[in-house]
Amino acid sequence: MEPVAAGAESALRQARRHRNWTLGQVVRAIDERVPNSGVTESLVSAWERGRRRTSLRYRAALCEIYGQPPEVLFAFQDAGRPSLALVEAEEGLASSAEVVCAVEQLRAAMLKVVITAERTLAAVGSRSRDPAYLEAIERALRERPRLVHWRVLVGQPHRQILKDHLVRLLALRDPADRTHGMQTLHLGMVDDPVREPERFFVASESRAVVMIPSLTTAGALDTGVILLHPVQARGLVEHAKQLYAAAVKIESPAAVQALTILR
Repeated sequence: MEPVAAGAESALRQARRHRNWTLGQVVRAIDERVPNSGVTESLVSAWERGRRRTSLRYRAALCEIYGQPPEVLFAFQDAGRPSLALVEAEEGLASSAEVVCAVEQLRAAMLKVVITAERTLAAVGSRSRDPAYLEAIERALRERPRLVHWRVLVGQPHRQILKDHLVRLLALRDPADRTHGMQTLHLGMVDDPVREPERFFVASESRAVVMIPSLTTAGALDTGVILLHPVQARGLVEHAKQLYAAAVKIESPAAVQALTILR
């Protein structure tokens, strides 16, 4: 994302100026739609200038305020981000993805993402139930103190094993701790199936696995796409970060215990 060129105006700023609004009026309009938003005039200005990217949570509010779609209001912010066109055009990506259609292969691919993660590990979804996979995540956090982990549920957890995993993550890491100069554990949940449909993936800075509908049996969780290029993997990590920004935070034992198990 490049800052808006001198003398140019972003679509986001043009939309505000078209209404003759001040930055303060935009902040108040956002607060009406997102209680306790924490948005400031300086943050809105940074969004307009392309110095900060607007998260999903606030994009939805701004689209409602201005009556324009996100591809118009935020095109300047999204320029240069990973896209299918970019990925397909990049040299060496012809064999950068593989499809697996067996439970053991899918599990092995997901474990490899976790085991090889060095800086960032993002996991999205509420159906995780494989003990080896969940234990590998816990071991990675225990052994690599600087590994930043993003775990975002999409809806309530389906099984107790996932809820217990979240409790153990909080025992391993305190989201409020800044010993390494940053937050290293991020736990959140989005629970709006209309705006945020169910999805499942795990991604690091170098590789990722995205689960897709089974190619063998309806209802099975045995099929996935392995993405083997860092451009693709980083795109999914960014996806997880934006989901987290719009999520309800579940970063205390009490918040996790309040979750409802669906099965």
